[in-house]
Amino acid sequence: MKIANIKLENNIILAPMAGVTDKAFRLTTKPFGPALMYTEMVSGKGLFYKSKKTETLLSAEDAEKPLAVQIFGHEPDILAKIAVSTLTSGACIIDINMGCPAPKIVNNGDGSALMKNPELAGKIIKAVSQAVDVPVTVKFRAGWDSNSINAVEFAKIVEESGAAAITVHGRTREQFYSGNSDINIITAVKSAVSIPVIGNGDITDGKSAVKMLTETHCDGIMIGRAAQGNPWIFREVLHYIKTNEILHPPSIDERLDVALKHFELLLKFKGDKRGVLEGRKHMSWYFKGVKGGSVLRAEANKAETPQQMIDILTSFCKHYKNTYNV
Repeated sequence: MKIANIKLENNIILAPMAGVTDKAFRLTTKPFGPALMYTEMVSGKGLFYKSKKTETLLSAEDAEKPLAVQIFGHEPDILAKIAVSTLTSGACIIDINMGCPAPKIVNNGDGSALMKNPELAGKIIKAVSQAVDVPVTVKFRAGWDSNSINAVEFAKIVEESGAAAITVHGRTREQFYSGNSDINIITAVKSAVSIPVIGNGDITDGKSAVKMLTETHCDGIMIGRAAQGNPWIFREVLHYIKTNEILHPPSIDERLDVALKHFELLLKFKGDKRGVLEGRKHMSWYFKGVKGGSVLRAEANKAETPQQMIDILTSFCKHYKNTYNV
């Protein structure tokens, strides 16, 4: 798959997720095969006013490349001015978020709110595209609500404004993450534009990945929530596409090994206190669906020190193996 002059090894991509796809998450996920990964959403205004917290979101390492940085905002001039500074992360693509449904984002006129103002969206894309010499991509949804499904018209404006590729999530802003992603909307968008289209929404395994690719004829797929605590999904999807075979799920030892490596990176980059606090959700995700996983989640949410978290994880896995003879 190619996005402008950027050639990717495959067409399976890790989605940007606020509060999730930080450097520790990306470094943990990369070995499992995603061709492209995204930073968390980065506030254009935050960078413009030199917020240290916002600037840390751009921190990345060579091992993560190729990397895309995702920005959000609704002021063309500000986004154009900060676009160049985002490239300090080593990113080779700038993505503009026009799909986030969170109230605190849309209430400021950002994210999905821009789908109600296609003219402004076009001005933003044009301004950013003219400010940088890397491809600019855009991520958006089916529309604002069921009465304003405008993804096809919006996609045409995005392409005309200079975007090199687009990602479409088949839900409206009104849906958030409930209900089903409408695959037909992605199909319609793919038929309406000539730039690469990446399908997003409800991709949870190899079968759903192939369904998205074959039914929409999209150029690539983006996996988000299904990758939380589950970097193996990229390996599974790539294997299924090649062989039509379903891989065995990771063993309890594999889960523990990867979880501990992820936790170690969280501590390294964020310090003990914040690393443990953020590690609570991540460590719980690694054992979601495993028998007794809810018990581990309850215990992990009480962890206050790195050693307590490590002890909780190792104790759970030891008990699991003894109980189920695995």
